[in-house]
Amino acid sequence: MPDAVVFDLDGVLLDSEQLWNEAKRAVAEAAGGRWRDEAPLVMLGMSSPEWSAYMRDELAVPLGTERISDLVVARMTAGYAERLPLLPGAVAAVRGLAARWPLGLASSSNREIIDAFLERSGLASSFRVTLSSEQAGRGKPAPDVYLAAARELAAAPERCVAVEDSSNGLRAAAAAGMAVIAVPNPHYPPDDDALALAAASVATPAGLTAELIARIPRRGREKG
Repeated sequence: MPDAVVFDLDGVLLDSEQLWNEAKRAVAEAAGGRWRDEAPLVMLGMSSPEWSAYMRDELAVPLGTERISDLVVARMTAGYAERLPLLPGAVAAVRGLAARWPLGLASSSNREIIDAFLERSGLASSFRVTLSSEQAGRGKPAPDVYLAAARELAAAPERCVAVEDSSNGLRAAAAAGMAVIAVPNPHYPPDDDALALAAASVATPAGLTAELIARIPRRGREKG
């Protein structure tokens, strides 16, 4: 039985990866930068200091990294104020698992975005720990944010189950030593080698049941 469950945010609870890329592209083009087709996949999982530096250096956005981050976050928070793009079953899954295990949130989103999600979703009380990778060190696929979440949950990483959607997220959680459940992102499907790291795979957050979580350490890969 695991001691804790740690969720990713974008692509697991929110259908938001494409919204991030729309915001980043809008900021880049408005500032006179050069958007690249590969930019969304390159930035997937990066922390805000990392992706803002990428936009400055590789996309030729002529602004400081903090200004780039602030402009993107402003677009995202404005969008969330109008509509929070919760994935089907996300709220019920979080509340159901919170009744049985302490939950963490380990996200590449900026702290402001995490706070906006918690407020708008009504799920703040369901998470014992919420962390942005900008608070923990390197972005995904580095394990930093997952290791930090485990420390704050007072749980050994190998006693935690993580829930991820992307290649870099799956790799980050596995590198931290956690068992991983995949909720594959339909917009940016994980690579086969990354998906192979998952102990189980579910199509939507609705598949994240207590029964599935409880048997993850004892079972091999499952699909649901």
